[in-house]
Amino acid sequence: MNLLSSRYGKVLTAILGLGVFALSGCGNNDRSDGYGNFEATEIVVSSEASGKLIRYDVDDGVRLDKGQVAAVVDTTQLALDRRQLRAQLKALLEQKPSVIAEANVYRQQRRNIQRDLDRYTRLVKEGAVSVKTLENVQDQARVIDQQISAVDSKIPTINSQAKALRDQIGKVDDQITKAVVRNPAKGVVLAKYAEPGEVVSYGKPLYRIADTGSMYLRVWISETQLSQVKIGQKVDVLIDEEKAASKHLTGVITWISSKAEFTPKIIQTREDRVNMVYAVKVLVENPDGVLKIGMPGEIRFIAKDGK
Repeated sequence: MNLLSSRYGKVLTAILGLGVFALSGCGNNDRSDGYGNFEATEIVVSSEASGKLIRYDVDDGVRLDKGQVAAVVDTTQLALDRRQLRAQLKALLEQKPSVIAEANVYRQQRRNIQRDLDRYTRLVKEGAVSVKTLENVQDQARVIDQQISAVDSKIPTINSQAKALRDQIGKVDDQITKAVVRNPAKGVVLAKYAEPGEVVSYGKPLYRIADTGSMYLRVWISETQLSQVKIGQKVDVLIDEEKAASKHLTGVITWISSKAEFTPKIIQTREDRVNMVYAVKVLVENPDGVLKIGMPGEIRFIAKDGK
């Protein structure tokens, strides 16, 4: 009786062991093909002007739209510089009509003396006047020609100076425009680096923002899985909801690392004994803001038959 019980117990134990092994095998088929965490494209927004922050609508966790005014640097000194440059330009341009009028006077004198030159040249040929008289008129004509050249040279100088002033005004206008800091991308402020009223310099970081409209899930896969992935491939993305990996999203593979690296300690792949893995980025749309930076995620390859 004891022998029968012993044999029966061994058989029962073997059957249970096979059942557990079978269940364990089924569980492995449900495991994901890659594990990782979500990332976002982060942008550090810096000041492009120097001065006091007279407006700073930034705080940790605040959502900002693309193009929204986030900060304004005081532009009082720039506005005064622009006013002075505009006054100089106006005064310079007001000289131009008088210079043109002066040149016209000399040209009229030159036309008048040209008639005298023509007449005296004819009279010299006829012997009515001396050559000396003709030479005096010619000297007067040369003086007027020099005066015309001198006055005409003032116009290009005025034009070049006016262009230089306009360029300086344009530079100040650009600096005033850049004193208004507009948010470059829709997203959430991750960190702020300044306070209202603070004096900032050119290039000082003001805040860091992440574009959370689209998120990247960085996962690691083994070398044996490389043949199953390609750029543009759609994958099933799983995140935790009420249960682990219970919510399904669709992602697109946008990047595959060209070299292997050691498995991160926090990552488990399908083959636990693999030491070298490849990083893969999966783009996942996040219009509702469900995905957060650092949130864990998983991917499963979609079979060709859709199963």
